[in-house]
Amino acid sequence: MNEKLSIKSYVVIGVMLFALFFGAGNLIFPAQLGQQAGSNLWLGISGFLITGVGLPLLGIIAMSFSGSNNLQDLASRVHPLYGIFFTSLLYLTIGPFFAAPRTGTVAYEVGIAPFVEKQYEDIGLFIFTIVFFGITLFLSLKPAKIVDYIGKILAPGLVILIFILLAVSFLHPMGEISSPQQSYENGSFVKGFLEGYNTMDALASLVFGIIVINSIKAIGLTSKKGIMQASAKSGAVAIGLLALIYIGISYLGATSVESLGLFATGGPVLSGAASYYFGKLGSLLLALVIFLACLTTAIGLITANAEYFHTIFPKISYKLLVVFFSVSTFVIANFGLANIIVFSVPVLMFLYPLAIVLMLLTFLSPLFYHARIVYLSTIAVTFLISIFDGLKSLCQSLAIDYFHWMQPVLSLYEEYLPFYEQGLGWFLPAILVICITTVIIRMQTSKQKQ
Repeated sequence: MNEKLSIKSYVVIGVMLFALFFGAGNLIFPAQLGQQAGSNLWLGISGFLITGVGLPLLGIIAMSFSGSNNLQDLASRVHPLYGIFFTSLLYLTIGPFFAAPRTGTVAYEVGIAPFVEKQYEDIGLFIFTIVFFGITLFLSLKPAKIVDYIGKILAPGLVILIFILLAVSFLHPMGEISSPQQSYENGSFVKGFLEGYNTMDALASLVFGIIVINSIKAIGLTSKKGIMQASAKSGAVAIGLLALIYIGISYLGATSVESLGLFATGGPVLSGAASYYFGKLGSLLLALVIFLACLTTAIGLITANAEYFHTIFPKISYKLLVVFFSVSTFVIANFGLANIIVFSVPVLMFLYPLAIVLMLLTFLSPLFYHARIVYLSTIAVTFLISIFDGLKSLCQSLAIDYFHWMQPVLSLYEEYLPFYEQGLGWFLPAILVICITTVIIRMQTSKQKQ
């Protein structure tokens, strides 16, 4: 049996995966990082690449290594109820809560906002999102081949446009790299690491992994080893393209402050750069392509959520779920891009550690003979820490004092958990629990064999 695919197959699957990953967040967050990090750009982008590129690749490989049918199947190794809880929250996060509304707001900020006077921005966003998510609703109710065709044409088209813009920005920078903003003056690497959460690609990889595996199987590779190797190589193609774009856009952001000013989000950086280098025609072309690319992404996210929740609630029709998710996405989009980003952070601070630990457990599972107690205890410890990270971040987002019942727990964590102040307090306790429970399981198994 042939255990390898052709280079062309790796490239085709890798480009498909890149198109799945590539969305609104992949454009705005590196630009925002570049503007904020300034002269600390390379430290910041190094951390960003770990969570924005490294973890998505790890997620793809983890799904192929696990042999699970889907994410819920994998997460159910902790407990069947946890499988539903984790998968549902992940789908909602990359769907109507945050990522789907972001598609509309990014398309507006890049394509429409530059031509709208400031006092009319809210009504402009409202009208635009009615049209944008109205089209999304229509095409999600009647999924057609046209969406696939548009995606296949737009993905390379958008990449070419972005690379032309980045090439020009490298050859003729808009200005000198500015000084770092306060958030990046110290701990730029960790700040970039946490900023990479915002792309949500590591979460999405746990869903997209099955699509990659099915594509590999369709070509004719069926062995677990062959599928895992093919997933890794195809994933490397996708994340390699993402890494190049992240580095380029972050550099563009770092050199843009002098000419464009400092923005609250990364959306205006791209539209401003396109206008700076290519005039209004360049801005309009970029806006059109990003509009269509964000539209296809929104349709994909809405349909994926409707399909998943229809499996959980089969009595609720797919069409009704599409309507519900489209309307809720429209409502959330009208809070604006900056607010969507702010309120997504607490959820991501809670959800990301659970996703990362699930990936680690997947790879280590053969060592502890796939014992549920290891999954359950490790996720429980991670949950108890990450839930407070999320609540802490929520209070900071709302600019309110921590809830009084949180203070004793936060004080305990701050005193005893290494890296807690950097948002990574969950890591060493999770590793420690994995080690202890694995040793116990292996000792018990050894005794039973004697």
